[in-house]
Amino acid sequence: MNATTLTTPDGPFSVLVGAGPEASETAGGPSQEAVLAAGWTTDLDALLGLVHPTLRPTTGADQLSRPVTPDGVLAEAADAVRAYYEGDHGAPGRVPVRQASGPFRTHAWDVLRDVKAGERLTYSEYARRAGRPAAVRAAAGACAMNAAALFVPCHRILRTDGSLGGFRYGLPVKESLLAREASPS
Repeated sequence: MNATTLTTPDGPFSVLVGAGPEASETAGGPSQEAVLAAGWTTDLDALLGLVHPTLRPTTGADQLSRPVTPDGVLAEAADAVRAYYEGDHGAPGRVPVRQASGPFRTHAWDVLRDVKAGERLTYSEYARRAGRPAAVRAAAGACAMNAAALFVPCHRILRTDGSLGGFRYGLPVKESLLAREASPS
């Protein structure tokens, strides 16, 4: 598993990339790298803790490496974060992400990736888009358990009254992201 940390206007942003041991088993071939976790922190162990156990390395003690020159999906992810902050708010959505959970939460994360920059949904609207209008709490849980912040844009989901709700990396970061996406590039 590889990691990198970038400097952003919202603070340090780290990305963990890996293939995950289950990827090769389910795909029936060589595993593909994807973002497994990302967020505004330098604490790679905390990010690793967000990765579902089935996606963590099975050999070594969850070893993380920080390549001097990131390549592959790690370089793609770093470029997407830079592009996002330069005004291409759709860039993170073009990078592969892999998360694991139950069927609803996994589907809900896919639905989040379709919420465009500048668009804001309430948890109720998000549950409806995910195909389960009564599952508002489950939709909120999908946001809370999202390991791949920015790449899976849970910051675009708000409370029914329009207030921000929560965000793992703090409300000032969420406010900054929403303001950045609301202004023309």
